[in-house]
Amino acid sequence: MKELRLKKFIAPVLGLALIAPSFFPGVAQADSAKKIKSVEFVGMTAPATAEDMAKAYSGASLKVTFTNGTVQNFPLTYKTMFKSTDVINGTPAGLAIDVNGNPIMDKSVADKPVPYVSDGPDSNSLFSVKGAQKTALNGNPLSLLTHYEYITHDNAGNGAYGMIPASMSLSTIDQNKKTGELKVMDVKKVDFSEVGGLWIPCNGSLTPWNTHLSSEEYEADARVFEKDSKQTFVESFTKLYYQDDNKVGNPYANGYIPEVTVHSDNSTAVVKHYSMGRFSHELGKVAPDRRTVLFGDDGGNTMMFMYVADKAEKLSAGILYAAKWIQTSDKDGGAADLQWIKLGHASDSEIKTYIDKGITFSDIFETADKDTEGFRKIKTYPSGKIEWLKVKPGMEKAAAFMESRRYGALLGATSEFNKMEGVTVNEKDKKMYIAMSYVEKGMEKDAKGEDPTDHIQLPRLKSGATYELSLQDKQKDSSQAVINSSYVPATMKALVIGEDLAKADEKGNTAAVDKVANPDNLSFSQSLRTLFIGEDSGMHANNFMWAYNVDTKKLSRIMSVPAGAEATGLQMVDDLNGFSYIMSNLQHPGDEMIIPEPLKSDVDSYINKFWDNKKAGSVGYISGLPSLAKLTGSNNNDNNEHKQEGKGQGVVREAAEATGADIKWSQVDRTLTVTLKSKALVINTKSGVVTINGKKVQPQGKVEVVKGRVLIPADIIDSFFN
Repeated sequence: MKELRLKKFIAPVLGLALIAPSFFPGVAQADSAKKIKSVEFVGMTAPATAEDMAKAYSGASLKVTFTNGTVQNFPLTYKTMFKSTDVINGTPAGLAIDVNGNPIMDKSVADKPVPYVSDGPDSNSLFSVKGAQKTALNGNPLSLLTHYEYITHDNAGNGAYGMIPASMSLSTIDQNKKTGELKVMDVKKVDFSEVGGLWIPCNGSLTPWNTHLSSEEYEADARVFEKDSKQTFVESFTKLYYQDDNKVGNPYANGYIPEVTVHSDNSTAVVKHYSMGRFSHELGKVAPDRRTVLFGDDGGNTMMFMYVADKAEKLSAGILYAAKWIQTSDKDGGAADLQWIKLGHASDSEIKTYIDKGITFSDIFETADKDTEGFRKIKTYPSGKIEWLKVKPGMEKAAAFMESRRYGALLGATSEFNKMEGVTVNEKDKKMYIAMSYVEKGMEKDAKGEDPTDHIQLPRLKSGATYELSLQDKQKDSSQAVINSSYVPATMKALVIGEDLAKADEKGNTAAVDKVANPDNLSFSQSLRTLFIGEDSGMHANNFMWAYNVDTKKLSRIMSVPAGAEATGLQMVDDLNGFSYIMSNLQHPGDEMIIPEPLKSDVDSYINKFWDNKKAGSVGYISGLPSLAKLTGSNNNDNNEHKQEGKGQGVVREAAEATGADIKWSQVDRTLTVTLKSKALVINTKSGVVTINGKKVQPQGKVEVVKGRVLIPADIIDSFFN
């Protein structure tokens, strides 16, 4: 049947073309009648009233200026799709579940058991799954994966952080085809029973191949657990997840990167990538080469890691590296060169074998309690204390991937970073951005000379900084071996910094309100040339989301969340079916507010009213963003127009859809790749070079980009698809 469909549209091969999967800055604008001169966010003021301080809202807009002098303004609005406490088709969105998918019950109030429901929604991945069934509203069916990081309090008001197994939800979303409005149709919990449950998932990311990379942060200290299991969350987590009071758990079972695949029938598959190392995973972000992964490592005395997979899109085996900070400046947040230290190579299955055998901390390390020959003095998270360690013979691989930070410190990597949070990548400029929420503690100069190393020597900046890292190829590790990646961070410098105040202002702010304080979530828009920054601040009365234009350096406040809440779940979604969104959640509204009385009481009453007495977080998005491709007319599907502009060029998208081929666009090198079973068609739009299965072919015509579309000669269509 596919062959018949293919012949049907290959016969009249003139005039149709592939719409590129992303907006082509410069190309689409140069060929379109309507050209964009500039794009900028017009920011909003900080909330002034008690009611506004209890809300999640945006008062910002996007201003688009065209070369003909016309201007369009697009007001932005925050929309809550659902709260974590909302019951959708019988399931509370933030419900905690056990290994069998049953609700985990909160029995903290005698005779009143209730299910544990999270107030901490975090990471979002909104995406389209090929072949997904249409929704009842007949819009575009989308999938949304959302983390529920933790539960702040039990029903009795006791702290419950980390003690209850975390969860992830898969929401079916209807995208209105005319307005782009997102509406939740169904929510179900993702099954983690095959990988031992989900441990404190913080942020996450969508891979270039349309899977979701989750995270497990604040890994338990295996050394402490071995001495007394009750001194970590492992035992509580395990007993509740398996509903078995006899289970104690294994600290080495968690602290990794899970990868989640959503299938067209709405089922999910979960794997944990043990070869990506065990540390406090804020998130992992895949570089454009589809094999290099860059990480945030949250906590104190943490480390910068990089993973280079053996094969693109396969994160089950690779090399793990750790960075050494070689400081070049201590001004304005600091700057450094980065040297990478190879920790080792492993596969997921190799490390899983160690875990299944029940390996312990003392199986991996020998310890001393003072300076001793053969032992190295280190200081890392989660211990945060001086330790003297030596790896036992033959246990180097276990140390590298299950005690990545301790092993990295033994090899000389820097373990002085503090609250290393979000990571995102600017593909065009080959830049990486990483948030350091608080530049203090291990990152300060060691005035007492007590720490084992003092690589980072910066003045304290409690409000933190977002750093820019250059990504380069042909880099060598500390042993002078070439690193097999073109996206290796080589230099690092502060880009967006906060400003600490000497004393609190009238709303309790201890950091300048018109600057970013304590950056956390990051996301980058390739088309808008904008870095989005979400706050997790104890220094701002309200946390904000910011837009920072990397070209103009303009910083704009675009959203405020309720006092005491954290802005989470940040994901920039560029041009999804012709609509763009900034996904954004909030968690634990009203928690640990710094607002002085009597304003605090007024704000608190509104928060209780809006957010279910502080029990609900929000999953939502900023709407109102235009698709730049639409504004410039670069996704106009007028076939007659393309017949004039693309005479002799073939029907790529229709051929791909009919045969089930995958289409992928690389913004960095302007390369389009079409994969059909074991065949690969690669089109370099810069050079015009076309290859099939790695062999250069000579097309009967030229490769062109017209209005954001890649046009290729019809003979290539025929030879590849037929």
